[in-house]
Amino acid sequence: MSESSGGDAADSRGGTDSPDATDSADTTDSAAGDTPGSAGGSAAARPPADASVVVCLDMDGVLVDSEDYWHAAEREEILPRVLAGDEPDLDEVTGMYYGEIYDYLAEEYAVTVEKAEFMRLYDETAATIYGERVDLLDGAREFVAELRGSGVPVALVSSSPRDWIEVVVDRFDLSFDLVAPAEEFDGPGKPDPGLYEAAVRELGGDPTRAVAVEDSENGVLAAARSGAYTVAVRADHNADTDLSAADEVVDRDDPEAVFAAVRQSTRTIRESDSGSSGSSG
Repeated sequence: MSESSGGDAADSRGGTDSPDATDSADTTDSAAGDTPGSAGGSAAARPPADASVVVCLDMDGVLVDSEDYWHAAEREEILPRVLAGDEPDLDEVTGMYYGEIYDYLAEEYAVTVEKAEFMRLYDETAATIYGERVDLLDGAREFVAELRGSGVPVALVSSSPRDWIEVVVDRFDLSFDLVAPAEEFDGPGKPDPGLYEAAVRELGGDPTRAVAVEDSENGVLAAARSGAYTVAVRADHNADTDLSAADEVVDRDDPEAVFAAVRQSTRTIRESDSGSSGSSG
């Protein structure tokens, strides 16, 4: 099901060459043991202010397979309980902060519950999904450590609230230079680009020299609109989702292909910054 359409990250949008899975962005296997920071300026280990490249990772559907469970819960339990009549296509709301999901549904559909009740249903579902059901993408912990050990700051940029994120971070022993939840950003969340722009700048980078990994249409649009080189992952839960705004699409069932796409694009941006050729073999 691979749908790779990548090329050189900084120089080519929507090229046709797939990333070389053997490439490495000056990586090591070590990582600092920093605890997550916040979107508001408390990165745990602030990198140099001239960071040449920043990597941003979405959580749901990228690092963990939570969208498999969220889609079923929304379709079968949550939406039938909170809406009368028509229900949205899940692509309309996937990737959005759940407070903003309610606002969107209240504007476009017939909502039958108050916002507090709606968010309570999501919180109850989240406790089971993140605490008991999700699995981490194979090799993700080691890959994040590899990037950070090589001097590439890594941000977790998520529409999930911080308490959901912390369950995943603690359960799977993950460390990031910055955790940026949409609920803590003073502005609209995905698909608007502001959350990505703020996270990258918090880590001393420039959004046009960042790499983002996403899986939803809303997330891909947010990342691409920020100027970041955007890698989308394709899986069963988003088999029919429009990911065309991404620079390349790779198969989540092949984690090494996901990691290779990020390595290649970070390398290309670094080489572009240093005036080297953007192509590596």
